Amino acid sequence: MYYALIMAGGKGTRLWPLSREKKPKHALKLVDDRTMFQHTVERLSPLFSSEQVFVITAAEHVAVLAEQVEELPRQNFIIEPEGRGTAPAIGLAALHLRRKDPDAVMAVLTADHFITQREAFRKSLSIAQLAAQQGYLVTLGIKPTEPSTGFGYIQQADLITEIEGQPIYRVARFTEKPCLEEAQRMFASSEYSWNSGMFIWRVDNILAEFKRQMPDFYEQLMLVEQVLGTPEYDKILNQIWPEVNKETIDYGIIEAAQNLAVIPVDIGWTDVGSWGNLYGLLRTDEQGNIHVGETINLDSHNTLVFGNKRLIATIGLEDIIIVDTEDALLVCARGHEQDVKTIVNRLKEQKKDHLL
Repeated sequence: MYYALIMAGGKGTRLWPLSREKKPKHALKLVDDRTMFQHTVERLSPLFSSEQVFVITAAEHVAVLAEQVEELPRQNFIIEPEGRGTAPAIGLAALHLRRKDPDAVMAVLTADHFITQREAFRKSLSIAQLAAQQGYLVTLGIKPTEPSTGFGYIQQADLITEIEGQPIYRVARFTEKPCLEEAQRMFASSEYSWNSGMFIWRVDNILAEFKRQMPDFYEQLMLVEQVLGTPEYDKILNQIWPEVNKETIDYGIIEAAQNLAVIPVDIGWTDVGSWGNLYGLLRTDEQGNIHVGETINLDSHNTLVFGNKRLIATIGLEDIIIVDTEDALLVCARGHEQDVKTIVNRLKEQKKDHLL
């Protein structure tokens, strides 16, 4: 059977001060009156029933996410004792799915993406499932809309096959976030797509890659698997997990994986990783401003104002981001929104945990 795994473990530090440890970005209403998590689950239907959707997240986030999507079975929430990176999270989830269905195909998705073309997205997942059943580890590559330096890139190699008219290519190589000159070169070529971080594969194939490339972690997984479904599970998992090395799925598995394939797609995809990513998703006025909440604007241009409970008035601003919450206010020049994470790190150093 086909299953969706939603990765909901990130804290979204670049969306501070709205995103906090107890209420991360995927639990927030950023685009409309639905949270990012609600959008993620909703666009999977009818390809996946609620019983086929699994979520891996931290224990402190289960209640808020379960409340937002009540139709998800509570047992479909897989709790990670602490964040160790995307590779361990995916490995742990793969164990749970293999126990449920040894022949399972899993689609690894994230809760902080926004996708406007839902039908095209589901069709891509259906095609990817067919390729995964043939033994390929499949990733969805996003058709670039600009020479972005904020995403990794995937270069296509030779054509493997076509399924329902959709070409599927072998992966030649991955390129980490490039410089502008390199991004411009890749954008001009038809061989490259953005690395979406979405993957589709058979559970047994990805676990075989863990065994081959991350053998120490695989041995830890096998210790966990021995107690799956028993009263000892939580105890053993909590003993083992702090000893697991942190690793991303890209570095740990994907870049050296066998039988890796890419499906280039155009699905209206946005990775909502920072405040700047909301440009293009939210409606702007004639001056290019985005105002959420009660605001008054006088001669301001290309500003983003995310209000809370009080009036925010702007006069003569340009290319500024303002985010207001009950206990913190962010004022940031556009182009520097990636540095919000540095503010969060500074708060950690100052032990101002009440603001995190």
